[in-house]
Formats: sequence, C-alpha cells, structure tokens
Amino acid sequence: MTYVPMTSRSREEAHRTSTSLELFFDLCFVVAVAQAGRQLVHALAEGHTGAGIAGYLFVFFGVWWAWMNFTWFASAYDVDDVPYRIATLVQISGVLIYSAGIPRAFNDNDWTVAVVGYLVMRLALTVQWLRAAAGERGPARRCALVYALGLVVCQAGWTAMLAAPEADRKWLFLVLAAAELSVPVFAERSSQTQWHPHHIAERYGLFTIIVLGETIAASTVAVQSAIDEHEALGRLLPIAAGGLLLVFAAWWIYFAVPVHDRLRSNREAIPWGYGHFVIFAAAAAIGAGIEVAIEHAVGKAHISTRAANLAVTVPAALFFAFVWLLHSRHFKRGRAQQLTLPLSALVLFACAWTGASAVLWAGLAAAATVAVGVTLAHRERSGA
Repeated sequence: MTYVPMTSRSREEAHRTSTSLELFFDLCFVVAVAQAGRQLVHALAEGHTGAGIAGYLFVFFGVWWAWMNFTWFASAYDVDDVPYRIATLVQISGVLIYSAGIPRAFNDNDWTVAVVGYLVMRLALTVQWLRAAAGERGPARRCALVYALGLVVCQAGWTAMLAAPEADRKWLFLVLAAAELSVPVFAERSSQTQWHPHHIAERYGLFTIIVLGETIAASTVAVQSAIDEHEALGRLLPIAAGGLLLVFAAWWIYFAVPVHDRLRSNREAIPWGYGHFVIFAAAAAIGAGIEVAIEHAVGKAHISTRAANLAVTVPAALFFAFVWLLHSRHFKRGRAQQLTLPLSALVLFACAWTGASAVLWAGLAAAATVAVGVTLAHRERSGA
C-alpha cells in the first residue's frame, strides 16, 4: 500500500459502503459513550439530576463531534493508504485519552485529560484536511483550508479554556461548542465536500446500532441482577423485558425509511447530521436509564420511583421524537402515519407515571408503535 494523492471521491460512486477501519473506529468511540453513560447512571442514582444531565451532554458533545467530523471527512476523502490509516490510529488514540478524562470532567469539572485527548483527535484531522487541500484546486482547496484553519482556532480555544477559572468553564464550553458547529457551515459556503449520501446514511445507522448495543448491555445487567438478587426477581425481569422491547423498537423505527434518498445537499444534510446529537445521546441514555431503574428496584438508588422511571422514558421519548423530526416525517403519508411517532413519544413520557412497571409499559408502548406503523404502511401499499 503506497501513498496516493488525496482528492475527493465521487458522490455518484457505486457500492460505497463503510470500511472495516471505520467500523473499528466506531467501536473505539463506544468506549467513550460507555464512560459517559456510566457517569450519568451514578449522578441520576444519587439524585443529582440537573448536574448529571448537564455533565452528560457536555462530555457526549466531544465524543459525537469528533466522530461526526471524521465520518464526513472520510465519506469525501478516504483513500485508505498508509498515512490515512496512521492518522486514523492517532484519532483512535485521542478518543481513548478522552475517555479516560471523562470521569474527571464529569465529576470535578477538570477537563485537562479530556481536552488533551480531544486535541490529539483534532490534530490528526487537521493534518488530514491539509493533505486534502494539497491535492485539491480552486474552491475545494479553499474549503479544505478553511476547515483546517477552523480546527486550529477552535483547538486554541479549548486549550485556553483550561486556564480559565473553574466557574467559567461550562459557559466557555458552550461558546466553543458553537464555534465548532459553525466551522462546517463557513467552510462549505462556496464549495460542498463530496460526501456520499448512501455512505453517510449507513455510517450513522451503524453507529446508532452500536450505541443501542450499549443499551442491550444494560438489559443484560438487569438479567444478571435478577439472577443474583433472587428476592428482586419479580421487579427486575420486567425491566429487562421492557428495555429489550424499547431497544428493538428504537432500531425498527430508525431503519424504517431509506433516509439516504433525502440527503441531497448540505441544506438537508447539516441539520440532519447535527440533530443526531440528540438521537445518539438519547440512545445511550436509555441504557443508563435502565441501569438506574435496576438500581432503584434493588434499593441502591436514592431517588423516587417516578425519577427512576423518567430516567428511561425521557430519553426514549426524545429518541422517537427526533427520529420522526429528522427523517421519518418526510416519508410518511397521511395524518395517521405522521402522528404515530409524535404521539408515541408522548405516551412513552407518560409511562413514567405508571409506577414500578413503567419500563415494561414503555417497552409495550414502543412495540405497539411498531405494530401500528407496520399496519399503516401495509395498508398504504395495498391501497386500502
């Protein structure tokens, strides 16, 4: 394998699919997702709801944004040569450092280790954009250079944040996050990178599956706890069953429509891609919520039953609502199909008021949503 010039790939390229390197990259990022979820569980179980949610969203942003930037760059410029693979390895190393810093950032507002890991990831991506600029000409070259410059400026900001007073760091975080989000908008004003719609849709779908896998792991914890805590068997098995139904329904509704058909330009793709912050964060938070429900069932969580229920039903409702908002609504026909997911999100949220069986009721409501959606789609195809 030798060095090849880095020029953009064609958006019309046939059979463009995820590579084994991209899948390996995703699996390494899930380590960070798991760390963020674990910290959220501890915070919610101790009743620190506001601080826990804020900390979770802050640390999850770094995971999501670094993953998203790599994904869109790779869709346009993946040449799969030795320098490209090494740069990807550096980014993987960065996410592992970032993961190690998540507990300190979450609990102590100490972002030093997390920012170091983030800088490692972003440095590698900056080198990739400079390499792309060297292989391009005209507007595409300017676009790549703006990306590289934006990355450098933002990383200087993250470094400066470490020197700021601790009380100001979260406000500075919001400013820097907004700056990061603006880089693609400015870079692609005159020239759009050649990302591949089918490839992007597949990459997001695969990462959704991997994140939902973390929630399956939480259901597994419920089954294990049921085996170990015999006196709580009747309370834990419904949580496991409801959690499994929730995850399966989440997978079903996410992949119910061919979203790549809608991703025609940045006008559709950027809001869709940014909106996945909620989908990914909610998917991982469902698993954290199930763990909180388990801890509450065995008497280890110092919160009310309703608070434990909300830890599951709120992220589940957000997941369903944003899947509808970002792409399902564009493919639904008729009022009944359009209202299915929004109403289901409301029902999932309301399940928090159903007592100790809330997770099971939420799972059953999610399964009913799938059944209604399948029935309505069948009627439409058959012309009924």
